[in-house]
Amino acid sequence: MSMIQLFGKIPSQFCSQQTAEDMALLAYNRALKLSKPGSPVVGVGFTGSLASGRPKHGEHRFYMSTRTADRLWISKVTLTKGLRTREEEDRVSSHLLLKAIANACKVPANPVSELSESDVSDEREQKFNEDQELEQLINGQICFKIYPFGSEISAERKIILPGSFNPLHDGHLKLMEVATRICGDAYPCFEISAVNADKPPLSVSQIKDRVKQFENVGQTVIISNQPYFYKKAELFPGSAFVIGADTAVRLINPKYYDGDYNKMMKILIGCKEIGCTFLVGGRNVDGAFKVLGDLNVPEELKDMFVSIPAEQFRMDISSTEIRKKSGM
Repeated sequence: MSMIQLFGKIPSQFCSQQTAEDMALLAYNRALKLSKPGSPVVGVGFTGSLASGRPKHGEHRFYMSTRTADRLWISKVTLTKGLRTREEEDRVSSHLLLKAIANACKVPANPVSELSESDVSDEREQKFNEDQELEQLINGQICFKIYPFGSEISAERKIILPGSFNPLHDGHLKLMEVATRICGDAYPCFEISAVNADKPPLSVSQIKDRVKQFENVGQTVIISNQPYFYKKAELFPGSAFVIGADTAVRLINPKYYDGDYNKMMKILIGCKEIGCTFLVGGRNVDGAFKVLGDLNVPEELKDMFVSIPAEQFRMDISSTEIRKKSGM
């Protein structure tokens, strides 16, 4: 049952190379969500069919897989039937799994093999470059990629400023600076979704061009594949999202939830329950400058919205205007 819950479906085979690989990828994505920005993580998958109280018709075998940002490693080990007890097969498979984890973490492991000459071991490795990793992100295999260009900060909570950043400008940097002061102890991250709700996804070259802007100014940026805020909240639980009043207007408008007020409330209360908040900066909305206090926020949601005072920050320029002026 636990594997079915993990995958959200019944796998075609419980004991297979593909299942181990899928488990490692799920674990890798889960580790990304739980870790601090820039922390190296590894996902591990293991599934096997070992000796039991009754004789088996098939092989005694197990599959292992480890996944890191730039590497996928998979292995199949077939043990000689009748050579070991269940406890001994457990020990062999456990030791080899620990060795695989050590290798993925680049930690020296005991080179002594516990396999006999009649056992069969087969392994392969696939390495990824940055372009391949971004393709995997666009295709939905991995949930996000972090470029930790900013100063290392011990804070666990993230302040996330989403946008297209085409281009990044001083207003964005100033907004993040003010939001960080308001939030206090938190890790500032800009975020770009490579996948858009109503446009084609960004290409790898477009993503890399936008990422370069953040490298130039020493700011951390996350590339995700989630254009919707409730999905971003699931990726980054407990985070503070920095948005403009124009975005906040849409966030609390049932029109953007198929016209269903109850659906809107369910989604936003779900964001609240996982610890997410929204810092709202003043923006021009329908020709008038508006701040959080001008918006009709439902009573149940008011404590998850925090105002960025206009005297601390006001952004009257947009990336769209910059592109028009520069002829981009």
